Amino acid sequence: MAAIPYSSLPLQFLFFLLLSGSFLQTRTLSTDQTVKTFIFRIDSQSKPSIFPTHYHWYSSEFASPVQILHTYDTVFHGFSATLSPDQAASLSRHPSVLAVIEDQRRQLHTTRSPQFLGLRNQQGLWSESDYGSDVIIGVFDTGIWPERRSFSDLNIGSIPSKWKGVCQVGVKFTAKNCNKKIIGARFFSKGHEAAGGSAGPIGGGINETVEFMSPRDADGHGTHTASTAAGRLAVYKVCWKNAGCFDSDILAAFDAAVNDGVDVISISIGGGDGISSPYYLDPIAIGSYGAASRGVFVSSSAGNDGPNGMSVTNLAPWIVTVGAGTIDRNFPAEVRLGDGRRLSGVSLYAGAPLSEKMYPLIYPGKSGVLSASLCMENSLDPNLVRGKIVICDRGSSPRVAKGLVVKKAGGVGMILANGISNGEGLVGDAHLLPACALGSDEGDAVKAYISSTANPTATIDFKGTILGIKPAPVVASFSARGPNALNPEILKPDLIAPGVNILAAWTEAVGPTGLDSDLRKTEFNILSGTSMACPHVSGAAALLKSAHPDWSPAAIRSAMMTTASIVDNSNQPMTDEATGNASTPYDFGAGHVNLDRAMDPGLAKAREFELPFDCRIVLDTIQGSFKQEFYQNRDQCWSAKCCVYSESCVSGERSDSDCETIKIGLHRGC
Repeated sequence: MAAIPYSSLPLQFLFFLLLSGSFLQTRTLSTDQTVKTFIFRIDSQSKPSIFPTHYHWYSSEFASPVQILHTYDTVFHGFSATLSPDQAASLSRHPSVLAVIEDQRRQLHTTRSPQFLGLRNQQGLWSESDYGSDVIIGVFDTGIWPERRSFSDLNIGSIPSKWKGVCQVGVKFTAKNCNKKIIGARFFSKGHEAAGGSAGPIGGGINETVEFMSPRDADGHGTHTASTAAGRLAVYKVCWKNAGCFDSDILAAFDAAVNDGVDVISISIGGGDGISSPYYLDPIAIGSYGAASRGVFVSSSAGNDGPNGMSVTNLAPWIVTVGAGTIDRNFPAEVRLGDGRRLSGVSLYAGAPLSEKMYPLIYPGKSGVLSASLCMENSLDPNLVRGKIVICDRGSSPRVAKGLVVKKAGGVGMILANGISNGEGLVGDAHLLPACALGSDEGDAVKAYISSTANPTATIDFKGTILGIKPAPVVASFSARGPNALNPEILKPDLIAPGVNILAAWTEAVGPTGLDSDLRKTEFNILSGTSMACPHVSGAAALLKSAHPDWSPAAIRSAMMTTASIVDNSNQPMTDEATGNASTPYDFGAGHVNLDRAMDPGLAKAREFELPFDCRIVLDTIQGSFKQEFYQNRDQCWSAKCCVYSESCVSGERSDSDCETIKIGLHRGC
């Protein structure tokens, strides 16, 4: 099916208007005059001809060269610089400045799954796409551990000729670490380094005692997500261990990735403040729009704040937002109580078992001290927990960290109990001591047993790995939910994909828990999160793009969404792990991705939006005389788009003078 180029999208006009000078928007600037990083969107056509490049213009008229961190010239035009809020506010009044956004820190949305997606070796999309070998996926994450077998280039053909990227060298990363699988790697640290020099609340730069100033992965998350995706890999390290990911660096990665020639961008990163910014103030939305308009498919994680409603992030309509579902594999464990009852849970503990020995059971939360119930650091009395299995409530600290607290206090095991907010959703963890996670109902049952028994005892039995679990998929309890907080009429998330207990490659730099005290080393690790679901869809997009080179990003998404499944492997409607009830489109979007069907969807929509939607948003945004003009004739949205967004009269529907009048009018406020 022929694809309509993204460059024809009427939404481009909307985007220009939202960021034009007459409607200047700035994220709130602090009264604190601490130097911070700000991102400036600039009208590229305003550059005086005396300057050979935009950088020369920016460094002469807006900020000194030492203040400028990044310049952007592909997904949008502008720069990021370290300035005081007053300086940023002053620059925002410059007629060429379209928008100012304060740099923010974002966070990562921390295998049998290919078969569960409907892929079979030597059959269907795997073989027809040549395993995506001609498609390049740009992974924005914590870097990569290139020595892992998952990144071997054995039997992989030559690097696609369209590739224009580089293999950036750095600490413990040389050009030899790239190959025909990892065809490029870059790292972006200027935003972090600037924040590290700030005394403000966002400060805290890169800790080079635990990090590598290179594309090498010190965290593990990036290695895991990269090995989940198919196709060639281009690695863009924008997130740093224990330091998050800064918008200014993410935008620089978008710029580089599109210039390098990627076909797909996978970004398992979300907002750090729990609030969805308008698209024109959201750097991920801005960067992904510029990428999508150049034919690059962008997938992102939906976030892990489910099952709360309206918790989904990365809401821009041109991003494929991915939630998480379970697969038909589980790692069961069982808590056996002294009264003979057996309670089912999950665990990835692989150390010495308890060998069915019964141990005293204690719940520190009986004291009424919240920190003790959560097994927070230094909250447990060794005299009370030594030699016992300890019940810890989930929340407020990492699940594996609670086990470490118990172990330090002398406990022999841990039962991790869900609360009401987590419901029955369970996640397996590679604990440092014998431990089992239980759902809310089972957790309450254990606590009731302790309260009703003079000498409660328990043990934990580990059952290994079980395949063929039914029902599956189930919407993961943590997977962020709709409705869309910005445009409720646009369904988010778009899809769900495998995101629970996903096996993939792991870094050598840290143990499987990621804790500093975890000295274990492993080539593979099992993680859960919408971060794990996102690269499944990125890889799926690569396979579809390889099989259908003429498909646009919109066509690829359309094929996935129109063929997604809303039933589980028992042929029943998908359920919600948190409640056990039937799930809804606010939970799973269009459904669970099904690549067998997406290969030949029958019909794929190749253009992203229709004019009425675009013009309606324009009407909500524009003030003054243009509002009435667009209201009277929606077709003028299309005409003015050609004149304004492309900043040239390419449509032939208006004269050059008309186009210039519109552009000037928009810049000056009409």
